[in-house]
Amino acid sequence: MSAEKEAALRSRMVETMRAMDARGLNRGTSGNVSARLGEGMLVTPSGVPPERLTPDAMVFVGADDSIPAGQLKPSSEWRMHMQILRRRPDVGAVVHCHSRHATILACAGRPIPAVHYMVGVSGGASVPVAPYATFGSEDLADIVVAALDGRRAALMANHGQIAVAPTLGSALMIAEEIEEQAAVYWGCLAIGGPNLLSDDQMDEILVRFGSYGQAK
Repeated sequence: MSAEKEAALRSRMVETMRAMDARGLNRGTSGNVSARLGEGMLVTPSGVPPERLTPDAMVFVGADDSIPAGQLKPSSEWRMHMQILRRRPDVGAVVHCHSRHATILACAGRPIPAVHYMVGVSGGASVPVAPYATFGSEDLADIVVAALDGRRAALMANHGQIAVAPTLGSALMIAEEIEEQAAVYWGCLAIGGPNLLSDDQMDEILVRFGSYGQAK
C-alpha cells in the first residue's frame, strides 16, 4: 500500500472511532477498530478517547504479531483483531463496540433471533453470542473467530458486539444495524416477545441481500 493510501486509511480509522462515539455505539475509551494493511494491520491505540485520536496514533502490528518500537500501546483487543483478519481473507476491517442494547443482550446471553429481516446484515438468520472470555486474551480471540464463522457480526458475552466487513464503512454500518436490531428485540421482549420470521423467510432474505445495494 502506498504512503498516501495508508495515510487515508489511518484517517478513516479516526473518523470511524469518532462516528461510533457520535452515534452512541461507544463511550469513552471502550471499543476499537482495525484495518488490514499489507500482511499486517493497523489498530487503534489503548486508552485514547476518540477526540484525542490522530492518524499517527494508529498502531501497526506485523503479520508475525510484532509491534515496532516507538508506537503507542495497541488496543488490549489487538489479538482478537489480528486473528480475525488472519483467518478471514474476506475481511478488511473490524469494528468492536459496547453499544447499549447489544451489550444488554450479550450480558443476558441472548442471541438476536430473526426478529426483523435486517438481522440478515449479520450474514445469518440470527446474531450469535460468543461465550465469555477475559478481554484481551488469546481465548477471547479464538472464541470470537469461531462465533463469526461465515458471519459478519456477533455478540460477545458480558462484553459487547463485533462487526467485520471488507471496509471500515461497511463494518461500521453493520455494527450500527446490529445495535438497532438488538434494541428492536429488547423492546419486543418487554411487550411479550417477538413474532419471528421463519427459516424459509430468512433464507430468501439472505439470498436477496446478496444482490442488495449498488454494484461495485
